[in-house]
Amino acid sequence: MSRRVVVTGMGAITPIGLSVNEFWEGVKQGRIGFAPITKFDATDFKCKLAAEVKGFEGKNYMDFKAAKRMELFSQYAVAATKEALEDAGLNMEKEDPYRVGVAVGSGTGSLQAMERAHSRLLDKGPSRIEPLFVPLTISNMAAGNVSIQFGLKGKSINVVTACATGTNSIGEAFRSIQYGDAEVMVAGGTEGSVCPIGIGGFSALTALSFSEDPERCSIPFDKERNGFVMGEGAGIVVLEELEHAKARGAKIYAEVVGYGCSSDAFHITSPAEDGAGAAKAMEYAIKDAGLSTDDITYINAHGTSTHHNDLFETRAIKLLFGDHAKDLKINSTKSMVGHLLGAAGAIEFVTCVKELQEGYIHKTVGYKVPDEECDLNYCKEPYEEEFEYALSNSLGFGGHNASLLVKKYDERQSKGGTQTCL
Repeated sequence: MSRRVVVTGMGAITPIGLSVNEFWEGVKQGRIGFAPITKFDATDFKCKLAAEVKGFEGKNYMDFKAAKRMELFSQYAVAATKEALEDAGLNMEKEDPYRVGVAVGSGTGSLQAMERAHSRLLDKGPSRIEPLFVPLTISNMAAGNVSIQFGLKGKSINVVTACATGTNSIGEAFRSIQYGDAEVMVAGGTEGSVCPIGIGGFSALTALSFSEDPERCSIPFDKERNGFVMGEGAGIVVLEELEHAKARGAKIYAEVVGYGCSSDAFHITSPAEDGAGAAKAMEYAIKDAGLSTDDITYINAHGTSTHHNDLFETRAIKLLFGDHAKDLKINSTKSMVGHLLGAAGAIEFVTCVKELQEGYIHKTVGYKVPDEECDLNYCKEPYEEEFEYALSNSLGFGGHNASLLVKKYDERQSKGGTQTCL
């Protein structure tokens, strides 16, 4: 029988706060992190806005020399992990380090290191490429640095599924604990791609919003949406086998009860037009929890603010939930922090946990103009109400679909129930 898995710690580095508490207060206030790009001169770029992390200094979270040997995406991951482990009260001196693992992913690794190395290659030749170029760049170094910094010697993996990376990372950590590969997993996603090649590349793909109005640039499900806004940061959670958490007296925030994945096998950037792939991922997550679609009342959508994503995700929800879709509350955290790429699903998972804890469903900030084809309840205003389950969706380039189902913790219940998925 699979084991129960709970959330005992959380950490966040985001465009609206450098901790979970700061981030969550920003969410409740409906604060947006969108502003003109400052990390490089964007004069010649069509995209002028991003959701940058402000005020972050790696040396505030780790040894200065260690920080110098990490690119920004790794620094964000280490900083968020530090908060999450402290929040969990996990004392590694009392743990078997080989039973504490890591599942932290990044969609791109360091584009900045690639830019620097390419410039040196062209200007000064191959002999001048910095010796640490490769270990600074590759995306698994977020997981590697987290493992090294905190002495975590268990299973260490780097899931890369583009914008589904954070969700898949938490899901694979959940599975690892369920089936005995670890007692504790540090899991999540991280990204730091606000740089010329990152913004330029997504602009060339016509995926980004070219709006220069911070209040009308990332507006998921709104009829006037015209692309996503690049965000950055990291979301990290500590997942733990229930009995292990109880034995050490850990506080328990929520329980992970379902995880589902699928592939569209359709297009490298567009979700399947009928939403079948995303619907199947949600169905699998609900079935994994032993629930019915009627048990779900809230979805934290992928909700990127691109025309195709929001339309096809809406179709997926309708396809799976049928008439019940109109009763669901659906919101998008990207309406405040933009699209954190590989970190998006992890930050949205943290959001779901906080919402469950406080009985608060945040509004989709900036949503004003209804779209006839996106005709569900996208939370124009926040809701203060108790609810039991939060379903979080992530859809990644390449057709990757992933969903996580988290529930309010109840010690008396093993899983969601005995119902079957519709």
